[in-house]
Amino acid sequence: MNSSGDSASKDSPEVGDEETDEVLVTRAQAGDTGAYDVLVTRHRGRIYAMIRQMIKNDADAWDLSQESFIKAWKALPRFEAKARFTTWLYRIAHNTVYDWVRRKRPESGGELNDEIFGEDRIDPSSVTTPTVNRAPDAELAGGELRDKIEAALAHLSPQHREAVVLKDVQGLAYKEIAEVMECSIGTVMSRLYYARQKLQTLLKDEYEAR
Repeated sequence: MNSSGDSASKDSPEVGDEETDEVLVTRAQAGDTGAYDVLVTRHRGRIYAMIRQMIKNDADAWDLSQESFIKAWKALPRFEAKARFTTWLYRIAHNTVYDWVRRKRPESGGELNDEIFGEDRIDPSSVTTPTVNRAPDAELAGGELRDKIEAALAHLSPQHREAVVLKDVQGLAYKEIAEVMECSIGTVMSRLYYARQKLQTLLKDEYEAR
């Protein structure tokens, strides 16, 4: 969403990148589209990265990212600061992707592509290039080992892979992941435990070599 200079009141204070999400959300809820523009710019990279990892398609990921932010804008008046804005935004993106999958492939029952994208395929010059924290294994990975890790991740179910992405790539807390995936914290911990056990089995040679 882009707001023009003419749409903002001349008396409105300027919106700065240094303002917190909480301040920007409050201003956006009051109708300040400039504040929402800052929120979109701040978080669109992570939302795109999450969706791109889930569906492995650039064009669709861009469209779904935009759709997620449009839905968030429409729902913003109902947002309450019981959860972080980013957690709420991840949940909207999560639901947007699952709805898209069901519409696109009704026979799939909402299952996602079991592949994960290569971070090095993203154009580093893009203004929406996601800044992510790699998982511990990915920090050590390069070349052949990275390929093995990505191949192992592809063997996880969509739910288990999403839990790993939200925890180890996006850095969300267990409570936040539970809110995004609409399940209990125990379920999140179980999915992460299962996923990590399976990854360790699939990458047994690499674990033993360290």
